[in-house]
Amino acid sequence: MSVPRQPAATGEVVVHLKRRNVELLLILLACTFGLAGWVMTHFSLYDELPPNLQVVAALWYGMAVVAHIFVRILTPWADPVILPCVFLLNGLGLAMIARIDQIPDPVRDDASSQLLWTALGIVLFIAVLIVVRDHRRLQRYPYLLFMAGVALLLLPLIPGLGISRGGARIWISAFAFSFQPAEVAKILLAVAFAGYFDEKRDVLALAGKRFIGLDFPRARDLGPIAVMWVAALGIMVFQNDLGTALLFFGLFTVMIYIATERPAWPLLAGVLFIAAGIMAYNFTNHVPRRVNAWLDPFSNFDANLQVISAQFGYAWGGLFGRGWGLGRPGLTPLAKSDFIAGALGEELGILGLMAIVMIYAIISARGMKAALLCPDGFGKLLAGGLAFVFSLQVFAIIGGITRLLPLTGLTTPFMSQGGSSMVANWMIIGILMVISHRARMPQVDTATPQELITLDDSTAVISR
Repeated sequence: MSVPRQPAATGEVVVHLKRRNVELLLILLACTFGLAGWVMTHFSLYDELPPNLQVVAALWYGMAVVAHIFVRILTPWADPVILPCVFLLNGLGLAMIARIDQIPDPVRDDASSQLLWTALGIVLFIAVLIVVRDHRRLQRYPYLLFMAGVALLLLPLIPGLGISRGGARIWISAFAFSFQPAEVAKILLAVAFAGYFDEKRDVLALAGKRFIGLDFPRARDLGPIAVMWVAALGIMVFQNDLGTALLFFGLFTVMIYIATERPAWPLLAGVLFIAAGIMAYNFTNHVPRRVNAWLDPFSNFDANLQVISAQFGYAWGGLFGRGWGLGRPGLTPLAKSDFIAGALGEELGILGLMAIVMIYAIISARGMKAALLCPDGFGKLLAGGLAFVFSLQVFAIIGGITRLLPLTGLTTPFMSQGGSSMVANWMIIGILMVISHRARMPQVDTATPQELITLDDSTAVISR
């Protein structure tokens, strides 16, 4: 019997349906979009289907089905929309990398290595589901995880280990492989912040002095924000990386706001970050170049070729795009990594890029929903922090490419070429799925089928 949705009355518990079959259908549909982009590109360029179509299709759909099976077994109550959205973004990114691979001088095969990184990311996603069966286990080691996260951030500064790319020193190189440790550090720091703020919530929420209608924290409680401010300033100055500093300071700020619900914290943090940015602008060389490229890119055509080429690509693609394989995304430097959103905007159009942004928004919204539904404070903070840092990264990189913001050098999650970002973001999705599973699963064990009254296709009410 279908009835209008009503808030659960006293003695009633809202129970979410699993919807795993719906998830499987959405995953298969999402994978089809990525595969279709690759096929259309090859047909547009060579007037024939890819010779290895069956093998690639079997691998792509096979990885998706395996990930779904583990979700069905290990986290059956998890949100059914998150995973299909991730496969849609991942597939579109793979298709665009494969498309840029076809550009002569020389023809490369980076899509194959990206597919391997995707497979590794899915393996780690499954490992998170297996190991972190209950997210509350992560709450035990906040200080240890914080030190590990900070250590990862500092690794690129070690002589002989850290390497510079594009002026930023955020990479490490070992055994012929390069890795961006900040991608893993954001997970460790998110867990550490969630554990710390859940433990110190009452202390941090104590009112200090009231000024202009806001309750500011006491001086003794400013230690954590001072530490993160110094860390953000150090990243901007010594690693020449505005994006990473923004990411971690933003993560810290939003989590302390979620924990305390005091607007004075983000206001104070915003003022401190602006002050750090001004200092970095005046005493470094990298940050002024990024700001000048944002405000006046044509003042230095050679140095700002990326931004300029991306703008021309958007203009040439127009509203509906040139079509898969019909644009010229290779004219933009680093089109596979930093500027893959520019390449997609050229061939899929502004409407296509807006649709991609909306997919990112859906993932973030579902992460925030998991935070709202989670019954424990640690899970709320962790899910909210991870969803926010995911949103902030997308906003920073796409905002930089479209000249809404200065370029930050961050990656576009699940789409940019690179292994460190791919595996780290798949692990974040794994944590969100675990929290969502715990949040949506029945919180009582005594309900009978006769007590279920269907409200819509996603929730039910148990009358107690």
